[in-house]
Amino acid sequence: MKYYDLGTHSLPISTSRSEAQTWFDRGLNWTYGFNHGEAIACYKRASMLDPSAAMPWWGVAYAAGPNYNLPWHLLDPAGRARALGEAHAATQEALSRIDGASPLERSLIEALQARYPQADPIDDLSPWDHAFADAMRAAFADHPDSLDLRAIYVESLLTLTPWQMWDLQTGQPAEGAATLEAQKALEDAFDSHPGAMAHPGLLHLYVHLMEMSPTPEKALKAADVLRRLMPDAGHLVHMPTHIDILCGDYQNVVIWNEQAVKADLKFYRNEGAFNIYTGYRQHDYHFVIYGAMFLGQIEPARAALKGLEDTTPEEMLRVPSPPMADFFESYLSFEPHVLVRFGCWDEAIALQPPADPELYCTKTAFVHYARTIAFAATGRVAEAETEEQVFLEACARVPESRLLHNNRVVDLLEIAKEMVRGEVEYRKANHDAAFDHLRRSVALEDALPYDEPWGWMQPARHALGALLLEQGRHDEAEAVYRADLGLGGSLSRASVHPDNVWSLKGLHDCLKARGETVEITQIRQRLDLALARADRAVGASCFCAQAAMRATQQAAE
Repeated sequence: MKYYDLGTHSLPISTSRSEAQTWFDRGLNWTYGFNHGEAIACYKRASMLDPSAAMPWWGVAYAAGPNYNLPWHLLDPAGRARALGEAHAATQEALSRIDGASPLERSLIEALQARYPQADPIDDLSPWDHAFADAMRAAFADHPDSLDLRAIYVESLLTLTPWQMWDLQTGQPAEGAATLEAQKALEDAFDSHPGAMAHPGLLHLYVHLMEMSPTPEKALKAADVLRRLMPDAGHLVHMPTHIDILCGDYQNVVIWNEQAVKADLKFYRNEGAFNIYTGYRQHDYHFVIYGAMFLGQIEPARAALKGLEDTTPEEMLRVPSPPMADFFESYLSFEPHVLVRFGCWDEAIALQPPADPELYCTKTAFVHYARTIAFAATGRVAEAETEEQVFLEACARVPESRLLHNNRVVDLLEIAKEMVRGEVEYRKANHDAAFDHLRRSVALEDALPYDEPWGWMQPARHALGALLLEQGRHDEAEAVYRADLGLGGSLSRASVHPDNVWSLKGLHDCLKARGETVEITQIRQRLDLALARADRAVGASCFCAQAAMRATQQAAE
């Protein structure tokens, strides 16, 4: 069988066996693509082909340890002990072969001693992360021209504060994060080192570093190179869309994540779902759904929902270590959000909770969320209030350990609770109370830890703005839409959704309502472009508004 296409990047190591070099390079490229399990398999293959080589064991040790997406604290105790045991043993194997290593290789191998000083875990492993970063900083000073060592050095810095590199509110580097140090190391390489703009590790890390910054667009060139660099490394095909989504390029988000899914399905067909890399495939599907929702295209979202269901077997979710359900069950809860986003009220009401509400606790809660919203939106208030109680009971059964990437599901459900109550109060004509709840849902969404895509699938502002506009509260509605589009200056750069069709429609209607004649021309132009790609009539920023329902009915007629 022809092996996966991982591009051409190579780090020559001290070996006389070309096959060992090939398998080491494959392991290294999988490491840069965050498929650490397959990377370890490749490194071990290289070690068998050249038992005297030290660097394959360095690779095993490095890939077995923590990374930006899976730091030590997210592993359960058994998983932490397994990872550390393998990493420490591999480090000793590398050290036992160090006499045949080059100076660069020696620096990489010796730094591992700081990362894994012993085989048994301690309560807090973060001091080891800092010790490793210090060791890599010293190694980088000795070998500033090695792009691969530079990449490992930068990742050691990012792993100190994963997903917390910037303060979203101030736009400044987060306190205690090595943000500027990492940025300098990366940008200096791109500016002055040949080959840096084709290095998968450096490009990948730059996207991660800049995505939550106040200037994510600085990573656009890096992203455009990265997406084509390693065709069968699905995560790297996907990663540029972390920048695309922030720049409002929702079409790229859908198309390139569909490409990433195709790449990751090659791996799935060979290796199955019982591995951590399943989360990366799910992440691609998540992005397709999220991007399609902003585009106003339901069919790509439906296809991604089916892909998630087909490739996430229940038996995998029942694996206790790693805690697969806590990591991956929440990805199966997206259909209710899609149905709410597109106003598919009959389908939402017809949803049935899973047969096992404990295992599928996130999906169960969001099924009842969508049913409540659908009952309320269609004026069936009594049924909505009955369903709301079932929803609240389902929320109470969700453990705090259940995650959707960087967000806790219990935090997402707090937003849902305010959305539900707001929609119900609105249908009871308690408009002030309704808007208070919807404003709280907005505030809770704004307070979520950074993630991409955001764990809350439909911006709460879209419902708030639509219902404010429906009640003639044009000024507040306009402010809501400006904030969501990034035109209001009040939200962090990472929290806005440029040029999304829903808020463009809302802002256009607000401008029209107050007779504005200058800006509306520009907004209309952006709206027309967005509407040209949407596959359903967009009568308002949320299908819970009567204008949206009328537009849907007229389109059907």
